[in-house]
Amino acid sequence: MDNQAQEQTEQPQVYLISPPSFELARFSEQLSRVLDAVDVACVRLDLASRDEDMLSRASDALREVTIARDVALVISDHQVLAERMGLDGVHLTDASKSVRTARKALGNDAIIGSFCGASSHDGMTAGEAGADYVSFGPIGASGLGDGAQAEADLFQWWSQMIEVPVVAEGGLTEDTIRKIAPFTDFFGVGDEIWRCEDPLAALQRFQSAMGS
Repeated sequence: MDNQAQEQTEQPQVYLISPPSFELARFSEQLSRVLDAVDVACVRLDLASRDEDMLSRASDALREVTIARDVALVISDHQVLAERMGLDGVHLTDASKSVRTARKALGNDAIIGSFCGASSHDGMTAGEAGADYVSFGPIGASGLGDGAQAEADLFQWWSQMIEVPVVAEGGLTEDTIRKIAPFTDFFGVGDEIWRCEDPLAALQRFQSAMGS
Protein backbone atom coordinates (compact mmCIF):
# COMPACT_ATOMS: atom_id res chain seq x y z
CA MET A 1 0.00 0.00 0.00
CA ASP A 2 1.85 3.01 -1.27
CA ASN A 3 1.29 6.59 -0.30
CA GLN A 4 -0.24 8.68 -3.07
CA ALA A 5 -1.57 11.50 -0.92
CA GLN A 6 1.22 14.01 -1.28
CA GLU A 7 0.18 16.47 -3.99
CA GLN A 8 -2.60 14.03 -4.83
CA THR A 9 -2.65 13.53 -8.60
CA GLU A 10 -4.31 10.13 -8.78
CA GLN A 11 -7.67 9.12 -7.41
CA PRO A 12 -7.68 7.11 -4.17
CA GLN A 13 -7.40 3.33 -4.28
CA VAL A 14 -9.98 0.83 -3.05
CA TYR A 15 -9.33 -0.99 0.23
CA LEU A 16 -12.04 -3.65 0.60
CA ILE A 17 -13.39 -4.65 4.02
CA SER A 18 -15.35 -7.87 4.47
CA PRO A 19 -18.79 -7.89 6.07
CA PRO A 20 -18.83 -8.75 9.82
CA SER A 21 -20.51 -12.06 8.96
CA PHE A 22 -20.97 -13.97 5.72
CA GLU A 23 -21.59 -17.35 4.13
CA LEU A 24 -18.10 -18.38 3.10
CA ALA A 25 -18.66 -19.89 -0.34
CA ARG A 26 -21.03 -17.11 -1.43
CA PHE A 27 -18.76 -14.32 -0.21
CA SER A 28 -15.70 -15.91 -1.85
CA GLU A 29 -17.58 -15.82 -5.15
CA GLN A 30 -18.65 -12.21 -4.62
CA LEU A 31 -15.11 -11.19 -3.72
CA SER A 32 -13.68 -12.98 -6.74
CA ARG A 33 -16.11 -11.17 -9.03
CA VAL A 34 -15.22 -7.78 -7.54
CA LEU A 35 -11.46 -8.36 -7.65
CA ASP A 36 -11.65 -9.50 -11.26
CA ALA A 37 -13.36 -6.26 -12.25
CA VAL A 38 -11.86 -3.58 -9.99
CA ASP A 39 -8.28 -2.72 -9.06
CA VAL A 40 -8.14 -3.26 -5.28
CA ALA A 41 -5.10 -2.45 -3.13
CA CYS A 42 -5.91 -4.60 -0.11
CA VAL A 43 -8.63 -6.79 1.42
CA ARG A 44 -9.35 -6.85 5.15
CA LEU A 45 -11.00 -9.85 6.78
CA ASP A 46 -13.14 -8.16 9.42
CA LEU A 47 -15.36 -10.87 10.90
CA ALA A 48 -17.15 -10.09 14.15
CA SER A 49 -16.78 -13.74 15.20
CA ARG A 50 -14.06 -14.72 17.67
CA ASP A 51 -14.36 -18.39 16.76
CA GLU A 52 -10.84 -19.47 15.82
CA ASP A 53 -11.95 -22.27 13.49
CA MET A 54 -14.29 -19.97 11.60
CA LEU A 55 -11.63 -17.27 11.31
CA SER A 56 -9.08 -19.82 10.09
CA ARG A 57 -11.42 -21.21 7.44
CA ALA A 58 -12.32 -17.71 6.28
CA SER A 59 -8.63 -16.74 6.16
CA ASP A 60 -7.84 -19.80 4.05
CA ALA A 61 -10.69 -19.20 1.63
CA LEU A 62 -10.06 -15.48 1.14
CA ARG A 63 -6.31 -16.00 0.85
CA GLU A 64 -6.94 -18.33 -2.11
CA VAL A 65 -8.99 -15.60 -3.78
CA THR A 66 -6.57 -12.74 -3.09
CA ILE A 67 -3.27 -14.51 -3.72
CA ALA A 68 -4.45 -15.62 -7.16
CA ARG A 69 -5.03 -11.94 -8.00
CA ASP A 70 -1.93 -10.55 -6.27
CA VAL A 71 -3.97 -8.57 -3.74
CA ALA A 72 -2.83 -8.19 -0.11
CA LEU A 73 -4.98 -9.74 2.64
CA VAL A 74 -4.94 -8.52 6.24
CA ILE A 75 -7.06 -9.51 9.22
CA SER A 76 -8.50 -7.32 11.95
CA ASP A 77 -6.62 -7.61 15.26
CA HIS A 78 -5.72 -11.34 15.25
CA GLN A 79 -1.97 -11.05 14.73
CA VAL A 80 -1.33 -14.66 15.81
CA LEU A 81 -3.75 -15.90 13.14
CA ALA A 82 -2.19 -13.54 10.60
CA GLU A 83 1.18 -15.18 11.21
CA ARG A 84 -0.15 -18.73 11.37
CA MET A 85 -2.31 -18.43 8.25
CA GLY A 86 0.33 -16.68 6.18
CA LEU A 87 -1.64 -13.47 5.71
CA ASP A 88 0.00 -10.24 4.65
CA GLY A 89 -0.60 -8.41 7.89
CA VAL A 90 -2.98 -7.13 10.52
CA HIS A 91 -5.33 -4.18 10.94
CA LEU A 92 -5.40 -2.99 14.56
CA THR A 93 -8.49 -1.38 16.02
CA ASP A 94 -7.00 -0.11 19.30
CA ALA A 95 -5.44 3.00 17.75
CA SER A 96 -1.68 3.02 18.31
CA LYS A 97 -1.51 0.70 21.31
CA SER A 98 -0.50 -2.57 19.62
CA VAL A 99 1.53 -1.33 16.66
CA ARG A 100 4.99 -1.97 18.13
CA THR A 101 3.95 -5.38 19.46
CA ALA A 102 2.53 -6.42 16.11
CA ARG A 103 5.58 -5.18 14.23
CA LYS A 104 7.89 -7.14 16.50
CA ALA A 105 5.79 -10.30 16.09
CA LEU A 106 5.16 -10.10 12.34
CA GLY A 107 8.38 -8.54 11.09
CA ASN A 108 9.22 -5.67 8.80
CA ASP A 109 7.55 -7.09 5.71
CA ALA A 110 4.08 -7.38 7.24
CA ILE A 111 1.41 -4.77 6.58
CA ILE A 112 0.35 -3.20 9.86
CA GLY A 113 -2.50 -0.71 9.88
CA SER A 114 -4.10 1.18 12.71
CA PHE A 115 -7.65 2.51 13.05
CA CYS A 116 -7.43 5.85 14.85
CA GLY A 117 -11.01 7.11 14.82
CA ALA A 118 -10.97 10.87 14.41
CA SER A 119 -7.75 11.45 16.39
CA SER A 120 -4.79 12.99 14.58
CA HIS A 121 -2.74 12.40 17.74
CA ASP A 122 -3.44 8.66 17.68
CA GLY A 123 -2.64 8.63 13.98
CA MET A 124 0.72 10.31 14.48
CA THR A 125 1.53 7.99 17.38
CA ALA A 126 0.68 4.95 15.24
CA GLY A 127 2.84 6.25 12.42
CA GLU A 128 5.76 6.85 14.75
CA ALA A 129 5.32 3.32 16.14
CA GLY A 130 5.73 1.86 12.66
CA ALA A 131 2.24 1.58 11.16
CA ASP A 132 2.22 1.25 7.38
CA TYR A 133 -1.07 3.13 7.22
CA VAL A 134 -3.63 4.69 9.52
CA SER A 135 -7.37 4.78 8.98
CA PHE A 136 -9.72 7.51 10.14
CA GLY A 137 -13.48 7.28 10.32
CA PRO A 138 -16.30 7.27 10.13
CA ILE A 139 -16.51 9.99 7.52
CA GLY A 140 -20.31 9.78 7.63
CA ALA A 141 -23.03 8.36 9.85
CA SER A 142 -21.75 5.00 11.10
CA GLY A 143 -21.43 2.81 14.16
CA LEU A 144 -17.64 2.93 14.07
CA GLY A 145 -15.68 3.91 17.17
CA ASP A 146 -17.20 6.38 19.63
CA GLY A 147 -19.37 8.06 17.02
CA ALA A 148 -17.01 10.98 16.45
CA GLN A 149 -16.74 11.70 12.74
CA ALA A 150 -13.46 12.22 10.90
CA GLU A 151 -13.94 15.49 9.08
CA ALA A 152 -12.46 16.57 5.77
CA ASP A 153 -10.06 18.99 7.45
CA LEU A 154 -8.39 16.09 9.32
CA PHE A 155 -7.64 14.35 6.02
CA GLN A 156 -6.56 17.60 4.39
CA TRP A 157 -4.12 18.33 7.22
CA TRP A 158 -2.83 14.75 7.20
CA SER A 159 -2.24 14.72 3.43
CA GLN A 160 -0.27 17.95 3.66
CA MET A 161 1.77 17.21 6.78
CA ILE A 162 2.18 13.44 7.23
CA GLU A 163 3.73 10.90 4.85
CA VAL A 164 2.05 7.81 6.32
CA PRO A 165 -0.73 6.64 3.94
CA VAL A 166 -4.28 7.20 5.15
CA VAL A 167 -7.53 5.28 4.70
CA ALA A 168 -10.98 6.87 4.98
CA GLU A 169 -13.66 4.42 6.12
CA GLY A 170 -17.12 4.21 7.64
CA GLY A 171 -20.33 5.84 6.49
CA LEU A 172 -19.26 6.10 2.87
CA THR A 173 -21.67 7.62 0.37
CA GLU A 174 -20.96 9.07 -3.03
CA ASP A 175 -21.18 12.56 -1.50
CA THR A 176 -18.79 11.85 1.40
CA ILE A 177 -16.37 10.17 -1.01
CA ARG A 178 -16.30 13.23 -3.28
CA LYS A 179 -15.62 15.43 -0.26
CA ILE A 180 -12.70 13.37 1.09
CA ALA A 181 -11.22 12.05 -2.17
CA PRO A 182 -8.71 14.89 -2.71
CA PHE A 183 -7.11 14.19 0.68
CA THR A 184 -6.97 10.41 1.16
CA ASP A 185 -4.95 7.57 -0.32
CA PHE A 186 -7.55 4.83 0.14
CA PHE A 187 -11.23 4.37 0.85
CA GLY A 188 -12.09 1.45 3.13
CA VAL A 189 -15.22 0.08 1.46
CA GLY A 190 -17.24 -2.54 3.33
CA ASP A 191 -20.88 -3.07 4.18
CA GLU A 192 -21.78 -0.07 2.04
CA ILE A 193 -21.45 -2.37 -0.99
CA TRP A 194 -21.89 -5.87 0.45
CA ARG A 195 -25.43 -5.14 1.64
CA CYS A 196 -26.40 -4.20 -1.93
CA GLU A 197 -27.90 -6.68 -4.35
CA ASP A 198 -25.02 -6.03 -6.76
CA PRO A 199 -21.85 -5.20 -4.76
CA LEU A 200 -19.75 -4.73 -7.88
CA ALA A 201 -22.10 -2.13 -9.35
CA ALA A 202 -22.17 -0.31 -5.99
CA LEU A 203 -18.37 -0.28 -5.82
CA GLN A 204 -18.12 1.02 -9.37
CA ARG A 205 -20.42 3.92 -8.45
CA PHE A 206 -18.12 4.68 -5.51
CA GLN A 207 -15.10 4.50 -7.81
CA SER A 208 -16.68 7.04 -10.11
CA ALA A 209 -17.20 9.35 -7.14
CA MET A 210 -13.52 8.95 -6.15
CA GLY A 211 -12.47 10.41 -9.46
CA SER A 212 -15.09 13.13 -9.80
